[in-house]
Amino acid sequence: MTSRERVLMALNHEEADRVPIYDSPWVAAIERWHNEGLPREVNPAEYFDYEWVGFGADTSPCLPIEIVGEDEEYIIRTTQYGGLRRDHKDYSSTPEIIDYPCKTREDWEEIKERLTPDRDRVDWDGAWLAGTGEDQRGDDSTLETGRCDRRLGLPGWQQAYDEGRFIFYSAGFGYDKIQSYVASEQLLMAIATEPDWVRDMYETDATMAIQMHEIMKQGGFQFDGAWIFCDLGYRNGLLFSPQHYDEQLRPTFQRLVDYFHSQGLPVILHSCGCVKELIPRFIEDGLDCLQPLEVKAGMDLPELKKNFGDKIAFMGGIDVRAMADSDPAVIEDEIRTKIPLAKQGGGYIYHSDHSIPNNVSFDQYRRVLALVRQYGGY
Repeated sequence: MTSRERVLMALNHEEADRVPIYDSPWVAAIERWHNEGLPREVNPAEYFDYEWVGFGADTSPCLPIEIVGEDEEYIIRTTQYGGLRRDHKDYSSTPEIIDYPCKTREDWEEIKERLTPDRDRVDWDGAWLAGTGEDQRGDDSTLETGRCDRRLGLPGWQQAYDEGRFIFYSAGFGYDKIQSYVASEQLLMAIATEPDWVRDMYETDATMAIQMHEIMKQGGFQFDGAWIFCDLGYRNGLLFSPQHYDEQLRPTFQRLVDYFHSQGLPVILHSCGCVKELIPRFIEDGLDCLQPLEVKAGMDLPELKKNFGDKIAFMGGIDVRAMADSDPAVIEDEIRTKIPLAKQGGGYIYHSDHSIPNNVSFDQYRRVLALVRQYGGY
């Protein structure tokens, strides 16, 4: 059975030979694993036999990236969105956002003129993997360009297609994406006081995502699904009220789901935090799969499967904190008590509940995947 067949069966709530496997290790984690036995000459995605490969386009304003400061530990640079950030050089933690490009709606209108579709926004060799919303560098840098670091060694489009992998189109959207332009505090204020501006930003960005999918499809890319990402929750609940979601973001979400469904593509949503309150809306709007089911935010995989598993597929929900525990029984208990329930009737894909940080050793992670295969077989 190919990965493509396995993933599509899971999304269609059918039992394959085993649950599909995909994950999002940080670059810093992979660097650690190289020092612990992961061969540097071997593609990590192939070594771990990940089922999915994603490709996207650069939907930013494509402003120049310039280094404006650097020392032994940090690097400060502008972003292609026009912001300014400070990163650890090993990308081992989230960045410090120093400045944002849009302080007013007038700033947005100026940047908006740069958001036009173009073939040059695509890596036509398909050598870079698109961001999935999961944080492969330990920050949101994968979301800056829709691409991630070549050091991950991930396969190009043609190779992935020939290998029978599930290929997804990747695009950020909505509140999470717009935080590249507007500081979080100001954006939350704008949701309450300038809803027309917020809706315009959501819709403009979604239009770019749709237009770039069309360009990539016409250029030869063949996709099996769409993975869209927008963090909507934090540890204790939603980032803003369900009313504001319904009035401002939900129409954009529905537009994206409807568009990709019209292309014959199932839709997976990445949304960190506690988003249980929105699951009935996701189901009503036709979402096929929700990821990553962040455990520390109260997203309990068995409970979600019981309450919604006949209507939507789930991906994730395996606690990365258990992976890093020195007691091997902890992660086995985590997997043993969740995956056999989640896999029943299909509708489940393995992923960590966020991304794999560099406090998980190479041996620990290999054991995780061995346990997933052990408990995830049919």
